[in-house]
Amino acid sequence: MTVTDQPQQNANHPTDPAQPTPADQAVPVAGLVEARLAEAALTEPVKALLKEALGDGEPQGTSPIGRIYLESVAVARFRGIGPRAWLKLSPRPGVNLVVGRNGSGKSSIAEGIETAFTGVNMRWQGQYATRSSNWRNLHDTDGRPEIEVKLAIEGDTGRSTLTRTWEGDDFDDSQAELKRPGHGRAPLDQVDWKQALRDFRPFLSYVDLDRMISGKPSEMYDAIATILGLGQLSAADGRLRQEAKALEDAEKVAKAELPGLKEALYELEDDDRAVQALVAVDTAGTPDFETVEALIAGLPADTDDGLLARLRAEAEVRGPEMAQVRTTVDRLRRALADVEDLRGTGTEDALQRAELLERAVAHNDRHPDADSCPVCGTDGMLDAAWATDAIAQIAALRQEAEAAAGARSELRSAARAVQDLVHTPPRIPATLADPWRAWTACRTISDPDELARHAHEAAATLADACASVKENAVRELEKRDERWRGLVTRLAGWAERARAVEANKPRLRDIRKASTWIKALAAELREQRMEGFGDRSQRIWERLRQESNIDLTAVSLKGSEKATVRKLVMDVSVDGQEASALGVMSQGEQHSLALSLFLPRAATADSPFGFIVIDDPVQSMDPTKVHGLAQVLHEIGRHRQIVVFTHDPRLQKAFTDQELPVTVFQVTRGEKSRVKVDCVDDPVAQAIGDARAIAATRGLPPGTYSHVLPGLCRIALENAFLEAAWIRHYRTGRSEHGLQAAIDSAERFQEVAAFALFGDVKRGNDVKEEVRRRYGSPACSLIQQCQKGAHPGGTSIPDPHRFVTDVENLAQKIRKPEVTA
Repeated sequence: MTVTDQPQQNANHPTDPAQPTPADQAVPVAGLVEARLAEAALTEPVKALLKEALGDGEPQGTSPIGRIYLESVAVARFRGIGPRAWLKLSPRPGVNLVVGRNGSGKSSIAEGIETAFTGVNMRWQGQYATRSSNWRNLHDTDGRPEIEVKLAIEGDTGRSTLTRTWEGDDFDDSQAELKRPGHGRAPLDQVDWKQALRDFRPFLSYVDLDRMISGKPSEMYDAIATILGLGQLSAADGRLRQEAKALEDAEKVAKAELPGLKEALYELEDDDRAVQALVAVDTAGTPDFETVEALIAGLPADTDDGLLARLRAEAEVRGPEMAQVRTTVDRLRRALADVEDLRGTGTEDALQRAELLERAVAHNDRHPDADSCPVCGTDGMLDAAWATDAIAQIAALRQEAEAAAGARSELRSAARAVQDLVHTPPRIPATLADPWRAWTACRTISDPDELARHAHEAAATLADACASVKENAVRELEKRDERWRGLVTRLAGWAERARAVEANKPRLRDIRKASTWIKALAAELREQRMEGFGDRSQRIWERLRQESNIDLTAVSLKGSEKATVRKLVMDVSVDGQEASALGVMSQGEQHSLALSLFLPRAATADSPFGFIVIDDPVQSMDPTKVHGLAQVLHEIGRHRQIVVFTHDPRLQKAFTDQELPVTVFQVTRGEKSRVKVDCVDDPVAQAIGDARAIAATRGLPPGTYSHVLPGLCRIALENAFLEAAWIRHYRTGRSEHGLQAAIDSAERFQEVAAFALFGDVKRGNDVKEEVRRRYGSPACSLIQQCQKGAHPGGTSIPDPHRFVTDVENLAQKIRKPEVTA
């Protein structure tokens, strides 16, 4: 039977746990949500909120690195291992058994893998400190403990290295880094594995089996709910709920603060600002924030004409500057005195005569033909000679009267200066109307002497009145401002919060719509995926329970992620009678049930881990359950790299008895904790070993040499090609599902070889030439003979020993594509 025949045989098994199920083959949630969101009848703002809450489309906690397989593990100076011990694996799906007696060091390797990834060891948690403190090897103490795991990561052309080291004696004081091709070195904390390790934990020890079914109901619920792939939706809903709560709390705070603020404003009802603020905050619907902010900034309202406006006007009033008034009035009085001193003097007479002659000359100029004097009527007096003589007299008289003219000019200027001191403000307080009116009247007084007397008196009266009014207004404003300042700070704080609440109302409405949409989608998907997960667990249980009379009828979740009461419900029946699972099951049955829950969880399609590490899973199991476990591991091994550590030989025997392919490693312990791991069997070696046993046995029927022996060699080559296909495929970064689908569809040896050599099962016709190019013509003959063994006529093999050896050498070349590619 070939490797490609094996899945075909198991495909018809009624309880085949590898059958595609919603839990295992479901469309990734990110893609499903994206499609649902695109077709949802939601507004664009709501969709934008959902995209923001969902992140970049990657499920929260799932590593952005491609699926990971183990290539090798090296452990040194850790637990029961002294000098470095290596476990070298094939980084692809398949079952690997690591066997050895108790104390051989195999569990130290298993715990080393878990510790390298997580920094903790779940088996030690809850143990006494003395039991977990002796974690350093006692024999090899020259260097520091170190765990190095080589990884094959989907899409990478080379292998990555995960290293964890310790400097001191504290187990928790370790450092880990990941070295990845093309990405350099980075602390493991920067690799997003923490959440994925919690959600899809790929490690299971014997102690974990108990914890899987003995944890708190809510913890068991969370462990299963997470692996349904809905963590992204749950996290997005959590972010939306968190933001909605913050916005709702802010709204509650602003709303609760308003009654006290209004009451405080009522207490200042004699303050116009408080009245305006009260009207603004108590507006129906949206508060009048513009008015509130203007009041906070101290800006007067456009309609500000109340008491506060009057006080401001009184506080800002400016009366006459008395010093300036005194100076200007003194000037006017001096000008008056100077003019009075010149009155009746020759200077004054000269000025008057000059003015009289000027008028006469001006009259003569207007009437050049009239020569009689307009005053006395004497004829012949106003001729040209007279005019010339008069102009000469005017010049002489003007010079004599210059002092009088200057005095009169200064008087006029001084009078204007006094009148210019009078100003009228835009708003005159009522209490200052009369004195301001008296002061304003100075502008209409033409008599300089009266102006001087009235201006000083009116200015003094007005200045005193202004000072008194201003002082009283300032005092009143200060008193009011002191009360207002305390309140305006409170008003400003409320306004800021209330405006933010008002601005966020549309977003809050959209958040609620987004959250409702997510909850509905999550509930729908949870039900669909849980159905698939439950079916998968039931099928695994059917394989594991064997002769048990307990049926696992249903696995379901009760409650929700946010519910206080939530639990994983496992319905069982005993001979058709409903019962409590944990109450009626034996220890072995409980462990089988735990495996039924763990394996679908670790093998879910959303997990970034392509491997599962299981330590001691067969304790307390009877032989029939061990055979069932081998079948389950074989089926899951088609999609996952399974590494099982066990000291119980029954599991290896179960694989052998059922002719299930498995790679077996033997762990031995020497002196001073020297641990050695040897590969004693793998699918290629297993087939070669069986073929070599036939070649070494004489007297077998002829058909054994012509059909069975080449058939076994064909299985060896086919497994070698499968291994090469996985390695080649991973280096191209193509879809793992595509690879498995191609392998499952490869019904003939040529197609498997074509996939390994070219990555295309359809190039079977090119295999022969490519084999000849890579491995030489003898390789083509070997493959042809192996294929003929499946035909009715079989093939002739003159030297079976040499034939098996040549096939073994070719298989080793094929399974190392880095050498032949």
